[in-house]
Amino acid sequence: MSAQTEDIAINTANGGVLAATVFYPPGEVRAAVMLAPATGMLRRFYRPFAEYLAAAGYAVITFDNQGLGGSLHGAVKDSQASLVSWGQNDMPAVLDELQQLFPGVSHHLIGHSAGGQLIGLMPNAGGLKSVFNVACSSGSVRNMAMPFRAKAAFFMRVFMPLSNAVFGCARNQWLGMGETLPRGVAREWSEWCNGSGYVKMALGKTVHTHLYDTLAMPSLWLHAPDDDIATEKNVKEMMAVFSAMPSERLLLQPADYGLRHIGHMKFFSRQSQQLWALAVEWLGKHA
Repeated sequence: MSAQTEDIAINTANGGVLAATVFYPPGEVRAAVMLAPATGMLRRFYRPFAEYLAAAGYAVITFDNQGLGGSLHGAVKDSQASLVSWGQNDMPAVLDELQQLFPGVSHHLIGHSAGGQLIGLMPNAGGLKSVFNVACSSGSVRNMAMPFRAKAAFFMRVFMPLSNAVFGCARNQWLGMGETLPRGVAREWSEWCNGSGYVKMALGKTVHTHLYDTLAMPSLWLHAPDDDIATEKNVKEMMAVFSAMPSERLLLQPADYGLRHIGHMKFFSRQSQQLWALAVEWLGKHA
């Protein structure tokens, strides 16, 4: 039996309205999952994976962050969205909705890249039973290998700042890097990846209240050796920011799963469906 879906709107504490989709299991709900997206990725990208989880008995919410997709209201250049705001406003609102829709079961977060990096900014993150992170890392350009490091440096240090200055937003789709980003998101992404990495650069500067040093739910961090962004060093750097969180790390060798490539994005591709059982296994242990 296939999952039933419902498109909903979620109000955030800062007055935003998020476009989201709820996936209902055909039978009993074993647990509920919020699927937090990578920077610039829309919820439709995760639909096949969400349907898979729902078929396995897990309720799921996917969503577009403020300033993107169905959560963009008006011109993108006028959006006040930022990475910090996504973590402090969007993600907490989604978790609140998940808890209201599915009370009486445990609640979990599956994060892709930024979706896992920003968890410590959620004031209600203590309500999560477990975390399952895919390709989540500090994103530090300095820890990437050549020649990709040169491409990333150009993207972060030249293209995004220049696009912000000219257009008032980062037109990343021109380089195949997801959707056009609001200027605040692009500015923080550039600054953090050019420095010591996602979120860490902001702690004590623009971020003074967070849970990175107190969250203690179990977590699993998956990455692949052919991921140019979430390198082993970058993944370990991000794990270290969650200083109190019990963490396991799993390196996914593509050949072990009959795949030629996993990289930064392909875990959620239908062609990589053999990897999805890892998420169901993790949720089954912690539901």
